[in-house]
Parts: sequence; structure tokens; C-alpha cells
Amino acid sequence: MHTPTLFRDRPRSIQVILGGVVSLAVGAVAGIMVGIAAGAYWAVAILAGVGGILAGFEHRDGWGGADRGLVGGALYGIGLLVAHAIAGTDATVSLGSFPPLLAVVTAIIGMLLGALGGRLARAARERAEARAERELARP
Repeated sequence: MHTPTLFRDRPRSIQVILGGVVSLAVGAVAGIMVGIAAGAYWAVAILAGVGGILAGFEHRDGWGGADRGLVGGALYGIGLLVAHAIAGTDATVSLGSFPPLLAVVTAIIGMLLGALGGRLARAARERAEARAERELARP
């Protein structure tokens, strides 16, 4: 089984890029797409969600994934709102009655997705370890 490099073991510059810049950039793309087409916005949002789960795989468990997901989700929401404001377009989907609250919502969603990824990664590692132990125990 391939085990990804843990986020904490990566150089600080890579942590900043993966944990912050990527989330902010993807949010900015979503912010531009929200003014162009609802389908494009949702496609970016789904890709961001999958990315949130996969980012959780770089953590030892769900707690680490949740921490990163919280930050990534918040940055995604901030990037979305700022890019949408700069673009000055009308939203094709509702951003809620108080759009800044969207950053809180995306932070919570990011936290849950990151936790899911971390938990799935932990379960996969535990299964691989158990399988390896069974292989070693065979006569």
C-alpha cells in the first residue's frame, strides 16, 4: 500500500502552498465561476470537496485531517467571496443572505471532509498493518 508523505513531514514552504495557497486559489476559481455558470461553480466545488478528502490522507487520523480541512475550507470560502467581489458579477447560485457566513460554512464542510479523509487513511493503514502481521505469522 502506498502511504503518502504526512503533511507534518513536508517542508514548511510546501505546507503553506498545499494547506493555504491551493485552497485560496481553488476558492478564487469557484468565485469567478459562480458569476459565470452554476454548473461550472458546482464542478469546482465538487473537485474542492474531493481535494479536501484527499488532503485528509496526509494526516495520521481524522483529527489532523479535520484541522487542515477547517483552515482549507475557510480559505476556500474567503477566496471564493473575494474573487466574486472583484469580478463584480451576479451570482448564479445563492451565496446566502449574509455571504461572509459562507466562509464559516465552507470551513465546517472542509473540516468534515478532511476528517473523513484522515479517518479513511488511518483505517487503510491499520488494515495494511494487520495484513502484514498475518503474512509474517504464516509458517
